Amino acid sequence: MRHIYLVGIGTGNPEHLTVQAINTLNKADVIFIPSKGVAKAELADVRKDICQRYVTNKAIRFVDYAVPVRQTADRSYVQSVDDWHAEISSTYERLFQEHISEDGSAAFLVWGDPSLYDSTIRIIERVKARDRVALGYSVVPGITSIQALTASHRIPLNLVGKPVQITTGRRLAESFPGMVETAVVMLDGEQAFSKIDDPDAYIYWGAYLGTEDEITIAGRLADVSDRIMATRAEARARHGWIMDIYLLRKGSDFDDQA
Repeated sequence: MRHIYLVGIGTGNPEHLTVQAINTLNKADVIFIPSKGVAKAELADVRKDICQRYVTNKAIRFVDYAVPVRQTADRSYVQSVDDWHAEISSTYERLFQEHISEDGSAAFLVWGDPSLYDSTIRIIERVKARDRVALGYSVVPGITSIQALTASHRIPLNLVGKPVQITTGRRLAESFPGMVETAVVMLDGEQAFSKIDDPDAYIYWGAYLGTEDEITIAGRLADVSDRIMATRAEARARHGWIMDIYLLRKGSDFDDQA
């Protein structure tokens, strides 16, 4: 039976890799490297740099592949993602059939951690469900963008005794600031923080975390919102892509004590 390793690689710093991740990569027969076009060539380059640094098994083969583009026209968000995952699962199935022997193994280098707003696990499960390729898989955790963000800003993730919500830009207004004191926001192409009107809210924002291009901005939301949007737009234009995340917070430790 073929075996697939999903290896979390952190947010761009090759030193984020764990010993477990390095050992797992060296066990694979094949390592798949996704190509997302010229604009995102840097993401493939980071993966290749990691392999050059840590993969010492000379027998391993490297296979580049094109990632299908998500189509959004005339589709709901959920439908567009569902269709996209179906296309990617077909691509994976083909890769497994063409490049892995029936008792062989392969690895994917997954940005951040495979459990956090990444769909590689879901897509592998789709391949398994179609039952055209017999396979098993293992997941190796990685440093998350949340960990990288809080480390760069030198802040704890939570306030003492209080919950944290992890959400997307599309859903932010449903919970912050009314329901939770701390919200971590991922996948926000519309800068939902700019629509939060609360003089007591603070933001801790970061882009390209863990890389040489890392940018961080923090402060009272009303004071730095425009600066973040301008910085984000300039960085995206310069690189052709952006990965960013932010934490919104209202309140402080022990502020609910009598």
